[in-house]
Parts: sequence; structure tokens; C-alpha cells
Amino acid sequence: MAGRGDPPEGTPDGVPGGGEDEYRSVVFDESFVRAARLQEFSAQERMGEHARAVRSRHAWARAGASRQAIALVLLIAVAFAAAVYMGVRHPYQAPQPQAVEPLRTSVVPLAPRGEVPGGTPDRLFRNSPAAEFRTGAEGVTVPGARRTRNFSESQVMTALTTAKEYVVRSALDPGVLTGGPVRAVRLLLDPAQQTQFDQSLERPVDDGRHAATGWLTRFNPAEVTLADSPVRVRGTLTVLERSPATLEVAADHVFVYAVQQAHERGPDHASLFTVRRETRFRFDRDDLRDRHVELVQSAVLAGPQACAANAAGYLRPMLAGQSAKGDAPTGTDPYTRGRTTVSLCGVLAPGTQPALDGRS
Repeated sequence: MAGRGDPPEGTPDGVPGGGEDEYRSVVFDESFVRAARLQEFSAQERMGEHARAVRSRHAWARAGASRQAIALVLLIAVAFAAAVYMGVRHPYQAPQPQAVEPLRTSVVPLAPRGEVPGGTPDRLFRNSPAAEFRTGAEGVTVPGARRTRNFSESQVMTALTTAKEYVVRSALDPGVLTGGPVRAVRLLLDPAQQTQFDQSLERPVDDGRHAATGWLTRFNPAEVTLADSPVRVRGTLTVLERSPATLEVAADHVFVYAVQQAHERGPDHASLFTVRRETRFRFDRDDLRDRHVELVQSAVLAGPQACAANAAGYLRPMLAGQSAKGDAPTGTDPYTRGRTTVSLCGVLAPGTQPALDGRS
């Protein structure tokens, strides 16, 4: 009798393994059939003209696990797109830089008490408060830089060194001081301020906006020349973060120049001229990248100088032997229509001029 599962006629001859089917171990269960790529049409379906015997099964019908994997990938893609969108729409975006403001200036002459002392520059400096000042750019010292809440240490140092460069070029360059080219100063300015700068140099007016001497120090070469002696300088640079978008540097310096009458031969009749300049610089991130400055405010005290002198275009020192007797600021008429210029004037305090009584 045939065994269970054997064909009724017995095992065919020539089958290896004692008549055991070599494919008997393969189990065609339901999951195997459902996963097959090809599926046989039914008899009724095969009766149609040109009907194929089999048809391909769609991947979605074959693999439930594949559908889950694709769904998971789509979910991750949607989550990533949402994260990118929220990043673009983040409510705490970097603050926008402030608009560049026009420079506000004030230039106040300081009249001398009595006659302006004269002599050689060395002697004058030695007997003046500027005796211990440094010379030239060495007097414009840069402090150590520390990072702020929104600016790195290197950005703070860039602001300080750029402010120093402007101070040096605008108040110590011999060419600028004697009425020469000012292109080097102009190129340091933020482009948005260059038009105001040009107007101040071309048509200087003491209106708080367009005084050339608010931007830089210069003397009329037809009236005054520099004595052959370096400028004495003392002052400070300080920096603070004005807003998350801007740094501000405050520069406060005293410059002492040895000057004499134009075309004067020999330095024996030189005199000292003192300029106190307080300047506020502002830097946004574009300024720091391009090494530009924005001048916000400039306040200048300069003397000895006559109160009636028009110092908008050039500073006009009173030279050795001159005095300010009877000098007084010009009056201002409050009834005049239109913009008026208010003349301010101070007096040099005792001890600010060289003390030459000892003839040292």
C-alpha cells in the first residue's frame, strides 16, 4: 500500500532518494503565492482574444512591508520640509541694520587770553600740557578687544582699528592737514555718507551738518603751514554694543599742532594750536566686513582761534604774537526767517598755552 502522500501508482522509477521528490521540501503557502510577480489569469479571462496567460502584480499588491517603508520615507520628508519652512519663518531672525544717519557736527573756537606765545616747536611743547603726549599715530592707542553679546572679538577689534585709521587719516595726515587731497578719508566712510562729505568739502557751512572741519582737521595753506615737528596726541578709544546689529566706538583725542604763518622762514615764530575732537563711530555688519565707518557725531573745540573766525571750511589759528582783544562772537537774529547759524565761542583756560616766562 502506498504511504501517506505517495501517488496511487507508487513512486515513479528513476526518482532519486528512494523515490522521494526533490522539490517536496518547497512549500507554496499563501504568502508565497501572494508575493509572486506573475499571476495566472482564470480560464474565463484567458478565453478573451489575445489575452495573455499571466499578468504582472503591482508592487503595492505584493508587499505590505514595502508600502510601510515608503510611507515612512514620505513622513520623514514631510517633517524635514516642515523644519526647513519653520527655519525660514523663524520669528527670531537676525536684526536688520539701522539706516545710516547724517553726521551731526559742532565746531567751537576757543579764544586766547592775551597774546599767543611763540618760539621754536620744541620749546613750546616742552613748556605746554602736551609735553608728555605721544607723537603721531602712536598717540591713537587701541585697547584690548573683548567679544560682546552679538559680536565676536575679531569684529570688535575691526571696529577699533578702523576707527583708529579714520582718526589718523583725518587728523594726522600732512596732506589732509594742509588742504590737500582727502580721498583716503572719503574711502573710509560708509557710501551712504559720502555725498554729505562731498557737500561739506565743496560748500562748507556752519549748519551742524556741512562743516568740513567736522569731518577732518585742515588749515588754509594760504594762511598757515605746519612747523617741522610731529603732532602731539593723547586720547582714548572705547567700544560698546549699541544694539544687536551695531557696534559704536567713541573716540576722544587732543591734538596739538605746531603752526606758523604761511611762507614764514624758520621755526622761531611757531605757535601751538590745540584741537579737542570727540567723535562717535557706528558700525553695522556690512561696515565691519568692508572696513567702513559711519560718523554719527563730531564735536570740535579748537584754539587759539578768534570767535569771529569762520571755521566751517578751515580751522584758522591765531599765530604767535596775535591777541583776541575785543573779540566776541557774532550775534544771532532770532527774527530772521530761514535757518540761522548760531555762533559759539569759548575762552582758553589759564595753563593751556605754553608758559614761557622762565624762558626754558
